[in-house]
Amino acid sequence: MIGTLLCYVLLPVARLLHALRDAFFTCRKNVLLAKRTTTHIDGLSVPISGKPVSEEQQALLQQWLEEGAGELHTNESASEPEKVSAISDAEWMKGPELLMTSLSNLNVSPQSGSQEQQQPPMVQTEVSPGLQEFVEATVASLPAEGREALGDNALWAAVRTQADPQIIEAAPLSTEVWIEDPAVLAWSPAQETEVVPTEGAVWPFQNAGQFQPLPLEIPYHEILWRDWEDLSAQTCIPELGSETGFLFEFRVMSYNILAQDLIEQSPHLYMHCHPDIMNWSYRFTNLLQEIQHWDPDILCLQEVQENHYWEQLQPTLMMMGFACIYKRRTGRKTDGCAICYKQSKFQLISTSPVEYFRPGLDILNRDNVGLVLLLQPLFPENLGDKSVRPLCVANTHVLYNPRRGDIKLAQMALLLAEVDKTAKMADGSYCPIILCGDLNSVPDSPLYKFIRNGQLYYHGMPAWKVSGQEEFYQNPHQRKLLTPLWPSCVGITDSCQYASLCQSKKSDRQKYSRDFLLQFRYCDAACERPPDLILLEGVTDAMPDCPAHWPKELTVVNNTDPELFCSRHPGSIQHDLNLTSAYSHFLPERGRPEITTMPMGVGATVDYIFYSAHPIKNDNEECRRMYQDGALKLLGRLSLLSEDILWSANGLPNPFYSSDHLCLLASFGLENSDF
Repeated sequence: MIGTLLCYVLLPVARLLHALRDAFFTCRKNVLLAKRTTTHIDGLSVPISGKPVSEEQQALLQQWLEEGAGELHTNESASEPEKVSAISDAEWMKGPELLMTSLSNLNVSPQSGSQEQQQPPMVQTEVSPGLQEFVEATVASLPAEGREALGDNALWAAVRTQADPQIIEAAPLSTEVWIEDPAVLAWSPAQETEVVPTEGAVWPFQNAGQFQPLPLEIPYHEILWRDWEDLSAQTCIPELGSETGFLFEFRVMSYNILAQDLIEQSPHLYMHCHPDIMNWSYRFTNLLQEIQHWDPDILCLQEVQENHYWEQLQPTLMMMGFACIYKRRTGRKTDGCAICYKQSKFQLISTSPVEYFRPGLDILNRDNVGLVLLLQPLFPENLGDKSVRPLCVANTHVLYNPRRGDIKLAQMALLLAEVDKTAKMADGSYCPIILCGDLNSVPDSPLYKFIRNGQLYYHGMPAWKVSGQEEFYQNPHQRKLLTPLWPSCVGITDSCQYASLCQSKKSDRQKYSRDFLLQFRYCDAACERPPDLILLEGVTDAMPDCPAHWPKELTVVNNTDPELFCSRHPGSIQHDLNLTSAYSHFLPERGRPEITTMPMGVGATVDYIFYSAHPIKNDNEECRRMYQDGALKLLGRLSLLSEDILWSANGLPNPFYSSDHLCLLASFGLENSDF
């Protein structure tokens, strides 16, 4: 929090002082240019005005040119006038004190590199009258061929143009290296040629926000590089191609893509971002490029804005071979969750949307939703009759509010109940399960342990502690979780199962109605006086009179309604799905935790990919439950980043990652179900 406050206070002050210093140097340069008659460059003189220039003024300007002139690479065979124009071009544009007001605020438009055929936009800046006269005189001294060649030079065109120095769209100052779309550099394969920023070049958006700027000497795509971790050797997979070693491989991506409406509703959360990178047209292109690059077979998206889904996202993904299912949040919310799958690899069996809102219940009064699909993997025809069990895929976005952990637990219980119903096979076992989503809970929090360990004792626990988001909790009132967590009218048991799916009691047990039991008040056994009973007149000697309409003999009225056996666990909840995380949540090579998002500048892990596995027997039940891969094997995953790395890249979103969350990507293998 202290670091965030310092960023909001100190960085604006530093930028103001920087701008004042730049303005001073610019004014000094303009004064020198207005008074100078000739400029000596490599022994050539270029006239500007008829006024004499003192030796002191010539020395000052020459000193500035020597200090500010950058290296210039020109053609050795060029004519002398062309060399003069090129050298003066580099000196005017690369001097550290020249045009500093414009350079300090220079930004590269994100749209400038999104299309290969798009021409680099023009650098526009404020030009003094003296400099304008110098440029015109220099151009006039060149031959006709040189003037024609100079007409297409973006740098000279920039000097000839007078415009707002705060203009957003601008081009890099170097014409030697044209950096490709920054959105691709962050996660594309390693570049064959190293791109080194030239002297005077400014990386995009380095001064746009309150976070720490990116060092000039380190390219963005090297800082934000994410490695692919191959875990297939750890799963002890037999040789592929053998009957027992056949695997159906597929990739799963979970991604909170940040709905545009949420950006507009909370602009204060994105003050560190340049406005252009928050534009939906840029973000949409960036997100699609990232999805297309990693090529997942199952795509679980959160915060998908409804109009963007139907108008842009769903049609584009269909062209990429996906079939998509969408569920918008209830109420007035405009975003929701989506699950997309490659039609060439999966066939849809069933769809189950889950709404967490229940009218009149405080524990379920929010508009979050979930989505559960049952998919059947498909095989190419040349593989014969091989088959695997269906795959259950769930996606959700749980409530954010750190104070309402009770709501988060109830929402998760509803989702697990739907997964339990969808994934349970006819023999009572479960098919492989993958659960993705933004759970708004950190690793090893009570909610995380509930999903991974299968049980949680919650009675008396503070509600803010459920998600482990203590740094975001500021309300001194402590709401505690009481038993039962949700009323029976929700229809969910403490085992996270629908009450209608509970096992029936043994059929040999007789079930009698209330009227049948009341008949014993008037039977002979009930009216017989025990011999040792003390005689009290009007009390122990009174015998009830049977009503006239009462039947003379007992009649058995058996209740035909099935009686369900639903286990109750006072103060605790549990499930039997055996889920474990595809990520370890820690970077051993850096000694830091993994990060999937940075709310308010604080790194945290709240996005997950859980998958079903076999639990390993552990005598110490208090320890973390251990798992080993079963029919569903984890083959690899895309590494995450640490908080310090994201800070160095100005946090999230940035020009390369267009959401405030990082995507999660894992590769799985399903064993052949014939054995």
